[in-house]
Amino acid sequence: MSRGYEHDEHLDPRRSSDGREPYNREAPKTDAVCARATDHASPLTGAERHRAATRPAEPRTVYELRGRTYRLRNSEIATMVELGKFRTVAAEDLAEFAYGGDSDRMRPDVENLFRHGLAEMKSIPHEETGFRQLLTLTKNGHRFLKETQAAGKQQAVYHGFTKPREAHHDADLYRLYQKEAEKIERHGGRNLRVVLDYEMKKRLYHDLAKLGKDRNLADSKHAVAETHGLRVVRGKIPMPDVRIEYETRDGEKARVDLELATGHYRGRTLAEKVRAGFSIYAHPDEASKLRRILDQRELTAEILSL
Repeated sequence: MSRGYEHDEHLDPRRSSDGREPYNREAPKTDAVCARATDHASPLTGAERHRAATRPAEPRTVYELRGRTYRLRNSEIATMVELGKFRTVAAEDLAEFAYGGDSDRMRPDVENLFRHGLAEMKSIPHEETGFRQLLTLTKNGHRFLKETQAAGKQQAVYHGFTKPREAHHDADLYRLYQKEAEKIERHGGRNLRVVLDYEMKKRLYHDLAKLGKDRNLADSKHAVAETHGLRVVRGKIPMPDVRIEYETRDGEKARVDLELATGHYRGRTLAEKVRAGFSIYAHPDEASKLRRILDQRELTAEILSL
């Protein structure tokens, strides 16, 4: 799904949120806030997520940032990181993947984030399912992750709801990521990082702009694309919806580019994504149509089920 791009949009808030005032209980300031938050929000493997889902609720730790006091569990910070990485996440998917299917354990975590003004939820209309409960960070939640570096220095984080179609698409990327991450971890991959197309577009366009008049020259464009691990296809540089960067079992850097295709894709667009080397995912009810499109163009590619 192609989305628009605005300069620095992945760093600056898309919308403001005054948030609700958190607890007023005074808490001692500590220089260990950043380190503690980062430790608490370390990415979980599939096995770790299962263990987390079965253990009892943990006590909350006090954080004081910018004159605001927060009382948060490790699991609540980890949930904020998940929301930040994808901008929006469906409540049902968060329960399934982050809480091992235990919605009763998720509920108090999410409600506490709401009380602190760190996250919010909306019922967003969907053309097929009617309405869908989506979660996102508020401005304060985004600031908490940035200042504590709970998501890691290299991980971009986002907040705020976009247009309904884009919000649902971002939420679907969270489920897509879970499927691919399970494969990576099964083969010994670790230290996974999420790179959405917002971030890739900013970096790519920045480097293309530096070329000036040479930006449309084939050799220059190929060189920039290669620098970003991308390919030029028919004069264009296709962008995946999401990239997962990780370390292999042997400690080597690796990546996989993923595209969530829909039945609205034109044949040429789908063909470009395939030729760019992306792994193509689709909803089960749209996969057969997309396979027919590829067959008509004599392209061989697996359409993976979301």
